[in-house]
Amino acid sequence: MTAPPQQTSVSEAGLDEEAGSGRAGASPPATVSPAPLVPVADFGPVDRLRGWLVTAVIAVFATATRFLNLGSPTDSGTPIFDEKHYAPQAWQTLNNHWIEDNPGFGLVVHPPVGKQLIAIGEALFGYTGLGWRFTGALLGVGLVVLVTRIVRRISRSSLVGGIAGVLLICDGVSFVAARTALLDGFLTFFVVAAFEALIVDRDQVRARMHTAFLEGRCAETVWGPRLGVRWWRFGAGVLLGLAFGTKWSGLYFIAFFGVMSLAFDIAARRQYQVPRPWLGTLRRDLIPSLYALVLIPFGVYLASYAGWFASETAIDRHQVGQTIGPDSVVPLPDAIRSLWYYTAKAFHFHATLTNSAGNHHPWESKPWSWPMSLRPVLYAIDQNNVPGCGAQSCVKAVMLVGTPALWWLAVPVLLYTTWRMLVRRDWRYAVVWVGYCAGWLPWFAEIDRQMYFFYAATMGPFLVMAVALILGDILHQPRQNKERRTLGLILVCCYVSLVVTNFAWLFPVLTGLPISQQTWDMEIWLPSWR
Repeated sequence: MTAPPQQTSVSEAGLDEEAGSGRAGASPPATVSPAPLVPVADFGPVDRLRGWLVTAVIAVFATATRFLNLGSPTDSGTPIFDEKHYAPQAWQTLNNHWIEDNPGFGLVVHPPVGKQLIAIGEALFGYTGLGWRFTGALLGVGLVVLVTRIVRRISRSSLVGGIAGVLLICDGVSFVAARTALLDGFLTFFVVAAFEALIVDRDQVRARMHTAFLEGRCAETVWGPRLGVRWWRFGAGVLLGLAFGTKWSGLYFIAFFGVMSLAFDIAARRQYQVPRPWLGTLRRDLIPSLYALVLIPFGVYLASYAGWFASETAIDRHQVGQTIGPDSVVPLPDAIRSLWYYTAKAFHFHATLTNSAGNHHPWESKPWSWPMSLRPVLYAIDQNNVPGCGAQSCVKAVMLVGTPALWWLAVPVLLYTTWRMLVRRDWRYAVVWVGYCAGWLPWFAEIDRQMYFFYAATMGPFLVMAVALILGDILHQPRQNKERRTLGLILVCCYVSLVVTNFAWLFPVLTGLPISQQTWDMEIWLPSWR
């Protein structure tokens, strides 16, 4: 086995040189090239007990906010907004062997995972507001926990992770998405969970590379060492498959996260001085990455249709020989061909739901307005005979809107994140940038399509991560500069307090609490919110 490379400290070299020059007639000291430096063994935060205590406290507050009066409001006992599609579809799934076979549900245009999860809550609490929202709220709490743990890991600070958790609790988009039975909250949870799995995989890969470096195995071949089975990356593939099985926009994250994972591998091999890091990644990591982050997600997606495959009455289950011919160019099982037909019909619905075809909605918006939450979505409003405001009727409304103290900073935050990524080569900001852009940029490719701000639900957690990293940089000033540290602490405390206060002000229009018409007018901060 090759001996590990040694490091020569500056002080030892200086002492040797000084001793040699003090001897009469001594020859000049030999010049010794320093051995390669060993990268810092940093594979994640080490304050585990403190980290879990912070996470537990954050989880308690998240549970209180997400579950408080969860069953309200409803539309006279029925779902609100697009809950009217997914809640009854989930109920039919629950009562029909986990499949949808009612062609009267004309908007069965999404994969089944999200509706199956909604059905779990309905199985526990019945066809009520609490029932169809329970699972989403539970995963909403899980999302807060995930963001806390992710930011703790990439910042190496439990304090910064806790700040991220508080900010996400107070994000109006994540809050409302967790408390309504729409699919975007489920999609966001699976995407962020897959993101965390890949971040943990990154740290685990570097730990394995560090061991190989110390054992002298990194340069045994030009490709570097094999890294063994990577279960966290495999888990990320499963989670991405569940995201894909919730909404097709999960495909965007499969693409972005796959590239990000390969970039992690290239960077690790370069840092540990593999002779050909790019070639090593292509040879050692590309095929396993395609398996874990492409093949596995598609396998999970197909598995989500298990009930559909097993059914004789599911929509479009037996189309071969009826709508489509018995033969195909590519030999595929009849069940797969029928599923392809079923999927093509759903895709046609989405592809033709365009403004140019005359499809307009009063609350639709385009992706350039999403970063600052300029055009939110009004899920429900009741202004007729709502008691509690004297002679006037109160207003009860639920609006999906980003907390302005967070979302209105999106443009400078994104610019700073891009600068840290490109100029400072800061991997922490780079990964957050990838996650944010995966939920935003692809929508510009189909700009004519009818879109809504709730598509931006996946952007919220990554915006919070970026803001938390910036706050962490403000906090972590040099110890010798006490004035800067104190000022940074004051600034961070004031900003977090501002976000919490802003969230508290918006709370009535995020939860449908009755408020006066005057208060409702004060809640509407921009003309585009009407």
